[in-house]
Amino acid sequence: MRGLKRAVTKSVMAAALAGAFAAGTLVYGQQGTGQGPAPWPLSQAVRERGSSVTGAFEGWFYNKDGSVSLLVGYFNRNTKQEFDIPVGPNNRIEPGGPDQGQPTHFGPGRQYGIFTIKAPKDFGQKKLTWTLVSNGQTNTITLHTKPDYIVEPFEDAANKNTPPVIKFTADGLGWSGPPSGIAATYTATVGTPLELPLWIKDEGPKLNIPEAVGGGRGRGRGADAAAAAAAAAGFTPPPPLSVVWSVMRGAAVKFDETRPKIDRDKDGKTVVHATFSEPGEYVLRAQGNDSTGDGGGGFQCCWTNAQVKVTVKAAQPSGGF
Repeated sequence: MRGLKRAVTKSVMAAALAGAFAAGTLVYGQQGTGQGPAPWPLSQAVRERGSSVTGAFEGWFYNKDGSVSLLVGYFNRNTKQEFDIPVGPNNRIEPGGPDQGQPTHFGPGRQYGIFTIKAPKDFGQKKLTWTLVSNGQTNTITLHTKPDYIVEPFEDAANKNTPPVIKFTADGLGWSGPPSGIAATYTATVGTPLELPLWIKDEGPKLNIPEAVGGGRGRGRGADAAAAAAAAAGFTPPPPLSVVWSVMRGAAVKFDETRPKIDRDKDGKTVVHATFSEPGEYVLRAQGNDSTGDGGGGFQCCWTNAQVKVTVKAAQPSGGF
């Protein structure tokens, strides 16, 4: 039933988008208030270069301590153009900003739930705005706590699925769900690859999942057999458990691979190497996806985003001390 609802929702959204493109103005994000239209017609909104970046208000949720957080991503409509937009007039959250932990590096495409803003206790009916200026185009979205924007990123209400758990040391603290603070800190040197190990595991859904589809999902070699059985039975196999690395703040970073292989024989260990071209403070994002895919298939559960901070020092001159 949930799959049917998602299919219907996607069909409705596709029709709405087609109508918006035909009209010449598109309001991005979820239906309703909170998303600002671009200042010019967007009949060719997605292109290689020259289009804009818009914030995306995913919704808000209750933290486990009862507090409230706003969940935010973005949509870069360029397929081959990335942006570095420092916090300031062209990348600001108001009031209380301009810096509220938003990204300053914007990769291509739709990026889900990459940062959160913890709302103060007296937030109530107040609102925040996030403004981005890119390629001469200004887009502003509104962040709020309207009831119809509440999401449940920690557990799928239908099948009790939960986000993957990721760790940055084998016996360290596990991180699950939306980002909350800095999960790990590192130091590096310009030009010298930094090793970034990560361990990931996922329990999968707990209710109403046929064994051939859900058994052992992402948890071992049994997952491969389950996927094969599902395909033989006519099911479309779900995406496998995965890890994706990207830059959230800082200059260009070169990863030896952004989607590392998961070693199931080593408790889900993955390793990537990041090389930095400039000194400075960086924030990298590690995203763990289960079978629901990016952004939980657009429903905000069940994926995990965690941020790590890297302080990069300049390389010592040859023969220096």
